[in-house]
Amino acid sequence: MASLTTGVRPIGLLAHRPLIAQLSRRDISARYRGSVLGVVWSLIHPLLMLAVYTFVFGTVFRARGWSGAEAAQTTPGFAVILFVGLIVFWLFSTIVNRSPRLMLANRNYVKKVVFPLEILPLVALGAALVQAGISLAVLLVFRLATTGALPWTVVLVPVVIAPLIVLLAGVGWLLSSLGTYVRDIAQLTGPLTSALMFLSPVFYPLSALPERARALFLLNPLSIPIEAMRDVVIWGHPPDWIELGIYSLVALAVALFGRWWFEKTRKGFADVL
Repeated sequence: MASLTTGVRPIGLLAHRPLIAQLSRRDISARYRGSVLGVVWSLIHPLLMLAVYTFVFGTVFRARGWSGAEAAQTTPGFAVILFVGLIVFWLFSTIVNRSPRLMLANRNYVKKVVFPLEILPLVALGAALVQAGISLAVLLVFRLATTGALPWTVVLVPVVIAPLIVLLAGVGWLLSSLGTYVRDIAQLTGPLTSALMFLSPVFYPLSALPERARALFLLNPLSIPIEAMRDVVIWGHPPDWIELGIYSLVALAVALFGRWWFEKTRKGFADVL
């Protein structure tokens, strides 16, 4: 298989699909091992957060922002809109917050000469995608129960979310490498992702921003995926294909760079652990 670039080992990720799936299942099981409710917590947590955010921003602060949309005039309608943004944000923040500690948490794998370390960020991504899938299923059931129908554009969800997955793979490779050498990165990601939640169109649409600020907010890696997800899940029309295409190219560039950086730095992991 062709190398990613000069000096980088063959990607070979497809050959590791069974191992990635197995480790992802183990990661999910380990997260809830010993708890009474087990994986049920994967449903309870997003529902609790949804209820809190909906009450605070939808009832207390009346943070509608979608005044022109009939679905946003009720608390259930606002809950659906809010939940779409939260699903995308949770997926992003999970990878960003976990990645810097991946090598530290898997010292036994790092010490193994033949273990494919490059799959560890993909394992974390796979586990996060399972959680996101569960949250999305809850969202679709809730929307179906409150509106009686789903738009046909929900079939485009995989197309919309795929560029974000590619981007997060690159971010995972990059941060897992950097976090191994610079431990302070793990302390920075939490506050940064918390700030990013309020700087992303989670609680408001981009259309609510001043015209001058919209272009700046489009540089946010969450803005286009969140808006595109709302397009296909709530509003029932396809996403902006030009924006999504540009985002896809940027995501691919980030993934290629992240993988290249990971391969260039992985030889020193065992020495610093």
